[in-house]
Amino acid sequence: MKRQLSICILLVGIALSAFADEVVFRAQAPKQVVVGRPFQITYTVNQRSRDLRAPEFTDFDVLSGPYTSTSSSTSFVNGKRTSSFEQTYTYMLMAQRAGTFTIAPATVKVDGENVQSNGVRIEVLPEDQQSSSTSQTGQSGQTRQSSQSGSSSQASSENIFVRTIASKTKVHEQEALMITYKLYFANVDVAQLTNNTKLPEFTGFLKQDLEQGEIQTELEHYNGRNYQTAVLYRTILYPQHSGDISIDPAKFEAVLRVQTQQRARSIFDDFFGTYTNVTKMLTAPGVTIHVSALPSGKPAGFSGGVGKFTLTPSISQTELQANEAVTIKLDISGSGNMKLIKTPAIDWPEGFEPYDPKVTNNFKTTTSGVSGTKSIEYLAIPRSAGEYTIPAVKFSYFDIDEKAYKTLSTPEYTIRVKRGAGSSSDKGEEAVVVNYTQKEDIKQLGTDIRYIDTKAPQITNHQSQITNYNHLWLFYVIPLLIAIILLIVLRKQIKEAADLTKMRYKRANKVAQKRLKAAAAALKANDKEAFYAAIESAAWTYLSDRLSIPTAELNKDNIASILAQKGVSEALIKDVNDVLSTAEFARYAPTTDHGMDDLYTATTNLINNLEDQKI
Repeated sequence: MKRQLSICILLVGIALSAFADEVVFRAQAPKQVVVGRPFQITYTVNQRSRDLRAPEFTDFDVLSGPYTSTSSSTSFVNGKRTSSFEQTYTYMLMAQRAGTFTIAPATVKVDGENVQSNGVRIEVLPEDQQSSSTSQTGQSGQTRQSSQSGSSSQASSENIFVRTIASKTKVHEQEALMITYKLYFANVDVAQLTNNTKLPEFTGFLKQDLEQGEIQTELEHYNGRNYQTAVLYRTILYPQHSGDISIDPAKFEAVLRVQTQQRARSIFDDFFGTYTNVTKMLTAPGVTIHVSALPSGKPAGFSGGVGKFTLTPSISQTELQANEAVTIKLDISGSGNMKLIKTPAIDWPEGFEPYDPKVTNNFKTTTSGVSGTKSIEYLAIPRSAGEYTIPAVKFSYFDIDEKAYKTLSTPEYTIRVKRGAGSSSDKGEEAVVVNYTQKEDIKQLGTDIRYIDTKAPQITNHQSQITNYNHLWLFYVIPLLIAIILLIVLRKQIKEAADLTKMRYKRANKVAQKRLKAAAAALKANDKEAFYAAIESAAWTYLSDRLSIPTAELNKDNIASILAQKGVSEALIKDVNDVLSTAEFARYAPTTDHGMDDLYTATTNLINNLEDQKI
């Protein structure tokens, strides 16, 4: 038993010595202090130590210290013993002048070895300019008489207010800016902020709110006075048009704990004082943002991207067999109006069956705007053997740093397609009719057409043998005529299917009506996100198909220009612009009520009116 007890004591000693090797020595001080106001800096070590060597406190006066204190604790949880020890050295300092200063690390000896702490960075704010002019009413007989008015002035606009801070007031269209509402208070006890908050509509902007964590306060010197400050709300805004855009004032409600100065009824009232809660509505002023239009000379592939971006392309394979899929992936990375970037289009060669691209967004919102990556995967299936060239895909944007348009481009890809299994001809080609809108409707005519039997039919009359063959040639001519007609019709269908532009033009209204039907279903289910996405897709896709504008070049300016050339009235062109702007705005700013019923009706009427124009 003694031997077992000795072994246990030895193991506990080894465990304790292992924990003792983890020495933590840290320095702590406030992030902001004020000139002339004392503050503490503490050095804490989790083991017994000696011989503290503090740094030179340059630019600070040492009022007192170091004071040494120790604390220890032991606890048992589920039969496990845990203990802790802490030794603290405290100095009382006072800053001599304003500025930002770094206090060097301190050292202390633990078990004969020197251990170094971290350094501390402190921002020193200047004194209040009003502190020297405070009234000295403590020795006056009129103090008690004027105390009531003095207590009411605690909640004045000089002691508590909210500022509207714009990161910049001069921007370009679609350039991100941040609006911050910041609370300032001094000599006021803010008990809480209520939910009675009224923010502006931010009309003319797309907005992206920043995540608001727990409200924390810090010191700030503003207009010659030191205030406790707290950020109440922050949002990123993207202006949608040029000109001066005004942001209305915002309102916040705070509950203040104000000391009531009145005649004391007892010695305890006079000593502790009495307090009351006061509700105060705080108004943050409005601000005007000056928005400059994007310069002229927009590249053909520009679709509204503003910011700083990079383009990374990749392709799954360049040699494959017919009927095998090939995938091209584009990663657009950077920061800016990422959510408004339109998907570039790939001009697939004739004989390729493209599918709708898959888009994956990985965005995060920071104080500098929205950043991240937009990944686009394009899938197509070649139906014929041969060598094909996929043209370069261009992505243009406005560089906000260099104030100029930039165009990023992928390389041209050469794809070699070999004859696939199951081809119906010697060249490995198949006749394919492709519906580029509904891919489930694909038909392969190579398996549908049957060869015509050209052998002479043997016609026998069981009642009497035919001896007159004068009309026998009809049995050859009629099937031949039918075959010729079928061949002409099928060749016409194949030719039309190969003409992607003409096919998209003919099916534009049908595709738009299907997407409007999906929008109606989302409207009935009150699914705002799906509704606005379907409306926007219906309008943009219809105009792209009807006007034969590639998706990469599709924008409001091109649409308006081509409609004007086709003789469409200015009123109808304005309706087009209004529907596109409203749908786009509503999709990315769903908190605002844009009238879903009205937008659905306007989009339906717009497509019907354009159909009547026969553009």
